[in-house]
Formats: sequence, structure tokens, C-alpha cells
Amino acid sequence: MKKSTLFLKNLLFLTALLLFNSAFSQSSLSGKVTDDKGNVVSGANVSVAKKATTTDADGNYAISGLSDGATTVTVSYIGMKTSKKEVVISGATTANVQLEQEATSLEEVVVTGVINPRSKLQSSVSISSVSVAQIEQGAPRATAELFRMLPGIKSESTGGEGNANITVRGIPIASGGAKFLQLHEDGMPVMQFGDVAFGNADIFVRNDQTISKVEAIRGGSASTLASNSPAGIINFISKDGKKEGGSLMQSIGVDFGSNRTDFEYGSPISETLRFHVGGFFRQGEGPRNAGYTANLGGQFKANMTKEFEKGYVRLYFKYLNDRSIGYLPMPVKVSGTNENPNWSSLSNFNILHDTPHSPYFLDNLTVGADGERRRSNLADGMRPVATSFGGEMKFDLGNDWKVEERFRQNYHNGRFVSPFPAEVATAASFATGFGVPNLTYANGPLAGQNFASNGLVMRIHTFDTEINNFNNFTNDMKLTKKFGNFDLTLGYYKAFQNINMSWLWNSYLLEVKGENAALLNAGPNSVNGLYAYGVPAWGNCCTRNYDANYEVTAPYVAGQLKVNDKFNVDMSLRFDSGKARGSYAGATQALNLDVNNNGTIEGPEASVSVVDNANRKPINYDYDYVSYSFGGNYLLTDNQSVFARYSRGGRANADRLLFGPNVLNDGSAVPGLSADMVNQAELGFKRKGQNSSIYATAFYANVSEQNWDFGGSGGGIRQIQRKYNSYGLELEGNYKVKNFSVNGSVTYTKAEIADDVVTPALNGNKPRRQADFIYNIVPAFKFGSNKQHNFGFSVIGTTKSYAQDDNKLVMPGYAYVNPFINVELTKGLSASLNVNNVFDTIGITEVEEGSITENTDNIVRARSINGRTTSLTIAYRF
Repeated sequence: MKKSTLFLKNLLFLTALLLFNSAFSQSSLSGKVTDDKGNVVSGANVSVAKKATTTDADGNYAISGLSDGATTVTVSYIGMKTSKKEVVISGATTANVQLEQEATSLEEVVVTGVINPRSKLQSSVSISSVSVAQIEQGAPRATAELFRMLPGIKSESTGGEGNANITVRGIPIASGGAKFLQLHEDGMPVMQFGDVAFGNADIFVRNDQTISKVEAIRGGSASTLASNSPAGIINFISKDGKKEGGSLMQSIGVDFGSNRTDFEYGSPISETLRFHVGGFFRQGEGPRNAGYTANLGGQFKANMTKEFEKGYVRLYFKYLNDRSIGYLPMPVKVSGTNENPNWSSLSNFNILHDTPHSPYFLDNLTVGADGERRRSNLADGMRPVATSFGGEMKFDLGNDWKVEERFRQNYHNGRFVSPFPAEVATAASFATGFGVPNLTYANGPLAGQNFASNGLVMRIHTFDTEINNFNNFTNDMKLTKKFGNFDLTLGYYKAFQNINMSWLWNSYLLEVKGENAALLNAGPNSVNGLYAYGVPAWGNCCTRNYDANYEVTAPYVAGQLKVNDKFNVDMSLRFDSGKARGSYAGATQALNLDVNNNGTIEGPEASVSVVDNANRKPINYDYDYVSYSFGGNYLLTDNQSVFARYSRGGRANADRLLFGPNVLNDGSAVPGLSADMVNQAELGFKRKGQNSSIYATAFYANVSEQNWDFGGSGGGIRQIQRKYNSYGLELEGNYKVKNFSVNGSVTYTKAEIADDVVTPALNGNKPRRQADFIYNIVPAFKFGSNKQHNFGFSVIGTTKSYAQDDNKLVMPGYAYVNPFINVELTKGLSASLNVNNVFDTIGITEVEEGSITENTDNIVRARSINGRTTSLTIAYRF
């Protein structure tokens, strides 16, 4: 018995010893997770066998109690490609993991213009996103240039920092701005209307390092989930500090005047509270030869997020005070034929690098909206002063109810002032018109001397507008209830938009010269180059003031049904109603008004355009329209799907309705013109492979539009009232093999004027500036021991289009190349060199004239893309 007991004791002791040794002989795995730029990734999920953990604030992880041998380490983090790495465990093993950005992945969750956040693969809409890395590679010289990276969107970004003309899938640019498209910041509109004359929404937006990504939805549910945006939404989404870190970036223009500093930092304060702050400051002449500091100002943004057990609250703030030069058409030489023209620069004016702006043409005296004397500085250019604050919250109320609330208050004011060449002719021609023997220099080193009779002269109209009050407020609340596989959303949208603006335009004579152009006098008709307070060449059309307020109310309902694991459908309905109230006044002529108060009535003061406040007209009309959208998405396999959608959406007409007789004397609007409608159909295919993805969408659109535009005729303004049809195919994709990747998009659009009420002869023609193909391709290659460096280039191009709707003068197709290289100097510190338009390609985007005299030299007024500009950036990320 004693032997048995002793045997059992020894056996138990031996077993315990073996278990003890076994426990201490198990191995561990640790390491660090970083992104493709070497920044640590905190909060990444790391799993090995059946054990898992997350990385700490320094990107480190550790898992113990692992058995020796080969195993797989899986690391995932939202917005990045999941990494699976084979590791052989032996004792204390180290395995560092580098994650790559997943900017174009169809698994990425989208939030813009959709009922509920879904992956791209599961969404029945066309939506794309641009990451911070892609923006840095593209090195846009202005926010408007960023839009060129988005498929289906044609952005004429030749106006400078803002004032871009933006069209989507053939929905036309009949006038200017982005009439059927809205720009959002963090899901809320910057302006309720995207084409306010000289107050486009993009003037009040800046791209900087506080942006986490830019999302864009084309067509689809944008019709019903936002007002006045049937063509789509471009949404700037800010970083929120969920991951601790920041950056400091210094950029300089190597061959042009630019100096810019960006900064941003965000961090969790506690487990439930986090913040992010950032902004930029810049100054410089800009990409063209202005002769003075034309870009000066900056932006500051901040947000804070508080998480609760069942939701979160986020508050944010933005202050923008920036001065950026605004480019308008410039004199260009054209020869050849209308169908096959040759575009080139004049001998003393380079279309790629020059501008009519000049240090000799800055001060501008006008009569203000209330009769006061007012001075403007042409160096102000596009001068937004914008203060914004807002917030959002989202909570789970229990029993499958959720509530989401967003609001934003924008305080917008500022100025838009830039020289517009209303006419280009010889000095002799102008001298004859003014009844003087010759023109003389009004200022500059040759002041008082005669100007050569065969020299070229521009009749300048100063597009000088005062943005008195563009304040707007938006509130969007929605309640969601889940009933099994069906999600119901009830929403209520309320918004107010002020449009208080004064147009105070003068007329000058300016020599055609690329740098330091001087003003010219026409004898006693002129004073310091000014020959008119107003624009008599356009019938003194344009001095005006309007003070309008627009109230928008839009309840909406949306439903989303998951039929099964592969098929989901959604539908939405929105009812927009609006009230327009206020007053507006046009121009009247005041005779013998001593504007400069020198006690003498000089030539320009004999007849002065002033705002006709004695005959102000009321604005007093209501409008309403119904929008709807329905679509479905079907998963063919785990990595590919198809979708179909039909939508009808509206866009209310705002200030541009006031330009002509469409508002009657009692303030009511002519029936049928207060809102324009867009009908769209889409059929799409999406596929995500191991190293590639593709997104293809066929589309059709039918558009009705009422608008006004500057047509350069005797009256200066032309009316537009017509319908358009367009159809086409949009392709977006990416491919990666080892260290090489390529991203790109191409859009084919066939568009026509279907029914022109004002000019029926245009029926069947192609809308002006509408190309058959637009494309963007970006090949890149990573190199270095840790693949920490990369270089590549983007090619952005378009096929030919027509200058005007009569389809005579062709604007040739073009493609320009933008190389880039980024080198990591040390951990966290990198240098990048970007070149825009490296080959100095001329790319005409806008022409005032519709035809030329063939087989001779002509001078037209046009805008081209900027010539070659090179920037060097040093960035430190921590």
C-alpha cells in the first residue's frame, strides 16, 4: 500500500513538473505595426491562432502562450489592406507588420449620400474616394484641382483656388460653378446653392492636412439625401483624432511664388474623448506672373468627439481667411480653321504663365451699393472670410431605434474681384472709338508717353463684387428603425441661405503684356486708365445689389431591404419646398457725379452707374419639387456585384433667376422656372480581386435648365432655357503587382442639347466644353529596403470639345503629365518633389468666342491650364 501511495505521489509530481516546464517553454510573439509611410498604427487588430490583441499608442503588440512552429499573423485596421504574414514561432519571436492604404478598395465603408454606411461593394450607387496619400501625389495647386482625381467629374480648375466650373457625367456647365452638385464638409453643405454668381461654394473650401479623405457620389441617392444636388455630392471628411499623431509640412514653389506651412495633430484624451486640430498658412505670387503677392492667408480647424455607451457627440469649428488670385480669360492667338485650330501664345503674353493682373492695376474706386465711395484692391482676388461651427450626434435608442442629428452654421462674407477682358483690339482701333489720336500710358515707367498704335489693348471690365452676407444654416435630423431585414429612415432637413451681394464694376484700358502691364488713357475720356464707372460696352448692364434669403424645408423617407445575403434594395423620397424673400435693384445712370471728390467732373464721371435703390423690386415666391430614387445591389460572388438605379432630383434656382425678367414686378417667379429637374438611370458592375479592383457604371441623364450667363454680346448677358440628354460609361480601377501600382479612371459621355427654347437652331448640338472622354491615370512604384520611397506620375487628359454651343470653334484635346517622387529621409521625415504640367502643355478649358476667321491670326479670350510649376515639400509625421 505504501509503495502504491509513493508511486502515485511520484507520478503526480512528475506530471506537475512536466506541465510546469511545458508552461514555461511556450513562446511569444511581439512587434510593431506601421503604415506604408512608417507611421505607427495604434488600435490595429492582431490575431495569431486563437489569440488576439490590439496595438498600443506606439503601434506595439505582444501575444504570449504560443506554441512553436509556423503560424499566420493577421493584422487589420479600417481604411487599410488586411495583412496576413507567415511567421515561424521559436521562443521570443519578433514580427513587424506594415499595412498599406486601401483607398480604392470596394470593401471601404462609404458615408456620403447613402441611407446607411455600407461598403462600396454592397452599395447601389457610384461613389469614389481620394485618400490623403493620393492627394499628396497629385499635389493640387488649388482645391479645384483635387476634383480632377474623381471619375465622372470634369473640373475646369483654371480659375485659381476656387470659381471652378464643375460638371458631372455630361450634366452641363451652362453658366458657371456647380449648379447640380453640392460641396460638403463633414456631411453638411458649404452653400445651399453651388453656382451663386461670383460666390461658388468652392471659394469657401480649402484642402489641407486636416482632411482624412474626400468622397464623391455621382447621381443616385444624392437626389434624395441632400437638397439641390441631383448630380452628386463631394464631401470633405476631416480627421477626428481617433489615432494619435500629427504632421508638420513645409512646401515651397521651386519655380513659382509659393510658400505654405501645414500642421495637424489629433489624439485621444481618454478612452471616450478625442480631438483634432490643424490648418495652414501660405503666401506667394501664385502659379502665374502677377507681379505681387497674390495668395495670402490660411485656415484653422478643430473638432472634438465624445463617445458614450450607445453613441457619440462631435463638435467642430473652422475659420478661413484667405486671399487667392482669381484667373479669368486671357488673350490667346488662334490660327488655322475652326475645326482644326492652332492655339499659341502672343509674343508678349504667355498663356501658360502670364495673367492680366498687374502691380500697376490694383486700386479701384467705385460707388457702393448705398451711394458711398468704396475702394477695392484687385489683389484681394477671391477673398473668403468664413467662420463655421457645427456638430453631429448619433445614438442607439434601444429596441432597434437610432437617431442622428447634424447641424452647421456658416458665416460667409468677402469679395471677388478680377479683371475680365471684354474686348481685345489694337490701340488704333480703341483710339478711333474714343475719338482721340492715340492712347497714352496712364502709369508705369512710361507714364505720359504715347502707346504704339499697333500694340494690343484690352478693354477690362472689373468683375468687382462684394460678398456682403452669404451666411447659411443647415440642420438634418433622421430617425432610423430596424424591422428585421428592413431599415426605415425618416428625415427632416431645414436650411437657410442668405445671398446679399453687390456688383460694382468699372471699365479700364490695359496693355496686353505678360508682366507689369500698364493702364492706358484715351485722352480726356480716361483718368488713370479708368474710362467708365460701369460697363457701357455691355449697356451698363451689371451694377446691381440683391439681398435675398432662401428658406429650404425638406422632409424625406428612405427604406432599405436586405432580401437575402446577396440582394438588397433601397428607395427614398424627398419633398423640397422653399421660400425666397428679399429685394434686388439694378443699375441707373447718375449724371455728373464727382466720384473721386476732387471738385471737377472728369470724363468717366459724366455718367456713372449706381445701384437704383429708388426702384428696388421685391423677391417673394415659393417653390416645391419632389425627388425620388430607387435601386438594388446584387452580390454575384464575395468579390463582385452589380447594381441598378433610377433617380429624379431637383435643383432650385437662386440668384441667377434675378438676372432677367423671370421674377415679375410683384416678386413672384415665372411659373416653371424656379426649379430644374434631372432624371438619371445607372447600371453598374464592381469587382475586387486580389491585386485589383474595377468599377464600371453606364449612365443616362435628362436635364432641364434655366440660367443666365455672360455671353459677351452687346447686353453682356444671355438667357438659357433648354433641355439636355447625355449617356455614357464611367470606369474606375486600380491594379497592383509587387511594388508597382496603377490607379485611374476614364469617362465617356455623349451629350446633346435636346430642346433650346431661346435658340432652337442649337437643338442636336453638343453642349459647349463637353468632351467625349476625360481620363486620369496614376502609375507609381515603391522602392527602398522597406519600400518606404515611391515615385510615379499622373496623366490627366480630355478629348476635344467645342468652345460654344453653336459647335464651330474646337478646343483641342490635351493630356498633361505630373511626375512626383517621395523619399523617406529618416523615420517620420520625408521629402517630396511634385511637378504639375511638366511639359508645359497648353490645355484650353474655356473660350468666350464661338468662332474665328479661318486661315488668319485671330485673338480670342480663353483660359488654359497653368504651365509647369514645381513644388518641394518637407514633411514630418509623428
